[in-house]
Amino acid sequence: MSTIYGATGLGQMAASTWRVSSFFNRYWGALLERRERQRVRTALCDLSDWELKDIGTTRGEIDYVASNRGTDPRGI
Repeated sequence: MSTIYGATGLGQMAASTWRVSSFFNRYWGALLERRERQRVRTALCDLSDWELKDIGTTRGEIDYVASNRGTDPRGI
């Protein structure tokens, strides 16, 4: 009977460990995504108005572009 209980306990422990690991993986992914947005935002803020116009965006769209890199702000 103790063997069955031990196996059940290990299963619960593995599930708990998986949840904690999953939480840290999501947290780490969110942290990396935030750092990438900050890097893009900094790079775009360093450009001149002419350079921004050349790539088809404005200063007012920098935050949007940095947050939604896969979406075109012009709707094209």
